[in-house]
Amino acid sequence: MYTFSFEKLEVWIDAKEFTKMIYFYTNNFPDSEKFALSSQLRRASVSVCSNLAEGTSRATYKDKAHFTTMAFSSAVEVLNQLIISYELGFLNEQAYQDLKFKLESITNKLNALKKYQLGQTNK
Repeated sequence: MYTFSFEKLEVWIDAKEFTKMIYFYTNNFPDSEKFALSSQLRRASVSVCSNLAEGTSRATYKDKAHFTTMAFSSAVEVLNQLIISYELGFLNEQAYQDLKFKLESITNKLNALKKYQLGQTNK
């Protein structure tokens, strides 16, 4: 079976695993948040993976970097939502710290990928 290039990206693998963590933790959110913060967190975390995947299909490194930037923006959106979830008591401190630590690693990798991609546009 063919493996697409995005499936080989460490940052995509990490973002996919992070998304699964988000789904796990949001299962415990109050029912009143099912279509609110829980849904927002899920969609934003999926967006990180999706933008990385879509970016690999682009022809130029500049276009690829654009989608990496969008993935980073979605990651920052997730962070904002995690902070709110923690402050509302939907996440305990350990869950919040674990998710934030994993997200920080992902954003660092996204920055490195974008730097590489933009460096390729100058060649």
